[in-house]
Amino acid sequence: MPPHHAPVPPAHLLPGQSPVEDYAVLGDGRTAALVSRDGSVDWLCLPGFDSDACFAALLGGPEHGRWRLAVAGATCERRRWVGDSFVLETTYRSATGTAVAVDAMPLGDGRADLVRRLTCTDGEVEVEHEWTVRFGYGAVEPWVQHVADAQGCDTIRATAGPDALVLRGSRLPRADDHHHVDRFRLRAGESVDLSLTWTPSWRPTPPRLPVEARVEATATAWGLWARGCRYQGRYREAVVRSLLVLRMLTDSATGGIVAAATTSLPESPGGTRNWDYRYTWLRDAALTVEALVEQGFHHEATQWRDWLLRAVAGDPRDVQIMYRVDGGRRMPERELDHLPGWAGSRPVRVGNGAVDQVQHDVLGEVMCALAVARDAGLAETTASWALQRRLVDALLDGWREPDRGIWEVRGAPRRFTHSGVMTWAAVDRAVRGARAYGLAAPLARWEAARDEIHADVLARGWSSRRRSFVQHEGAEHTDAALLQIPIVGFLPADDPRVLSTVAAVREELEVAPGLLLRYRTEATDDGLAGHEAPFLACSSWLADALARAGDVDGATRVLDAMVPLGGELGLLAEQYDPVGGHMLGNVPQALSHLALVRAAHSHGRAERLRAERSRAPVAGPGTEQERARDEEDRR
Repeated sequence: MPPHHAPVPPAHLLPGQSPVEDYAVLGDGRTAALVSRDGSVDWLCLPGFDSDACFAALLGGPEHGRWRLAVAGATCERRRWVGDSFVLETTYRSATGTAVAVDAMPLGDGRADLVRRLTCTDGEVEVEHEWTVRFGYGAVEPWVQHVADAQGCDTIRATAGPDALVLRGSRLPRADDHHHVDRFRLRAGESVDLSLTWTPSWRPTPPRLPVEARVEATATAWGLWARGCRYQGRYREAVVRSLLVLRMLTDSATGGIVAAATTSLPESPGGTRNWDYRYTWLRDAALTVEALVEQGFHHEATQWRDWLLRAVAGDPRDVQIMYRVDGGRRMPERELDHLPGWAGSRPVRVGNGAVDQVQHDVLGEVMCALAVARDAGLAETTASWALQRRLVDALLDGWREPDRGIWEVRGAPRRFTHSGVMTWAAVDRAVRGARAYGLAAPLARWEAARDEIHADVLARGWSSRRRSFVQHEGAEHTDAALLQIPIVGFLPADDPRVLSTVAAVREELEVAPGLLLRYRTEATDDGLAGHEAPFLACSSWLADALARAGDVDGATRVLDAMVPLGGELGLLAEQYDPVGGHMLGNVPQALSHLALVRAAHSHGRAERLRAERSRAPVAGPGTEQERARDEEDRR
């Protein structure tokens, strides 16, 4: 099994950069910070996920902004979360002593803060402190001055345009060649407390708040939320951490759910497959809602539905596949030429040009999520059902047209099999909802369309030669999205066509035990050069499909191969390089975490079903109640 973190960093890394898996993430429900093993905050966008970064060393070097609080000559002995929270505790050991760092982004007080405490617990340690602020993704050097806050205490305030950052603490660094540095000693029992606060530049500095109390309150708040998790299976630790990641990636004010906290971490070191994931994809957000609702978190479903109603308001023909966190529509893709990129991977992009793509599968994920929420007790409103009716009707007007699919290819549009499956799912969930809850709908039209789409996918998406569904009409190759066929109920998981497709996907795309490519880049016209590593969500889809088909042991082997890749902190990026033993792509990736949660859910259900059957006497086809239960487990 790959180690928690590879002993040798990727050879492509630039000076001062860290491997992706070496980053912990802190979050406050509005934005997130990435902290390296050596105590450097190398990524932070303030005040929101999709704001400009003020620390951008992740995609460049120290000169592009970072906040480093480290023990000189020390090794990182251990990192852990304080309970089920995003309060990070890191233990450093040097030749002269031991120190413990605690980092957090406080919750619940409406501020955009990051707080840090470093305590010497044994002997004596030498502390290195560097504070380099660069707004505009590392491009804008601020005006920095020492000023007194409202309580008369010294602060360092960095200002540029609309943004200001205020640094406070028991010991502040000194200006030195366009950044601030300090070096000092701590003896056993001594600590240094520091806090960083973002504020609009035209407002006065907010009051100082106690670090220790805020850290304790933050750990408690995360822990209380995590207690709501229903899952009690063998992967509980990974599931709880994944659910916490999903909650952290959900904007607490707007309900928008971002796909990841970062931009332009590459799918291949030194390559050009570098994208900005700090936005709300309807697909990823909908799947996140399904994962949360299945584990008992219903508030988030209500919040996201309200976000959806605001974001897509208007003509259904204008619906986008993604939006800004606040529901805004504009996110033009541009390149930041001043940043060399992580491991020299250029271009560094902000914004995302895929916003203008047509992807027919998206509404399927949205309707599935709304159906799960509805069945969990979230009542439809007049507005929410009217929206769904309009979206389904608009989809039926154009579902036969080629699209860009779930993988957002920038090559030629195709009639992707997965898009057809999810189009069917959109109409199926609409029909089911209307029938089960007495909602007004053109049922005859919808049911006829559902049957037509199902037949079309079976005819155009199936290859008799391969004995498998294929990526798109006319293809003879697969993609990992085909594993969604049993997960959404298009066909039963034990249908021979599904089983042979799962086998074909594994044969073509499984490049290490349990690790799958999403597709072969040499077979798929995605409009891009280069290759990719295994896509972690695909491993969970495989485990999910196997579990639903009753292959519990097979699903266990896949999850046992994938779950440890999250390392000591349980964080998953988009992809994983099994040769080098490194995470790749943006991090933490919502799709990787939500797919793990749902696969563990299916695995646990399959384990329970197998145990029940092993205890039951062998009989005929079973009672009507047993058959109904089996059918529910297959779904």
